[in-house]
Amino acid sequence: MTNSAFWMMLITQATVTVVTIYFFYRVLTAPDREEPDSYSDNDQE
Repeated sequence: MTNSAFWMMLITQATVTVVTIYFFYRVLTAPDREEPDSYSDNDQE
């Protein structure tokens, strides 16, 4: 493996890993959405 191929592989793997960790962090720390309660819409008054 040439030196430039090694560095390209290393940079590519590092970039993919960092982007994956970033998006996992965004998903896991996102605030909960306020979703309407579908049961209260169907209550008979």
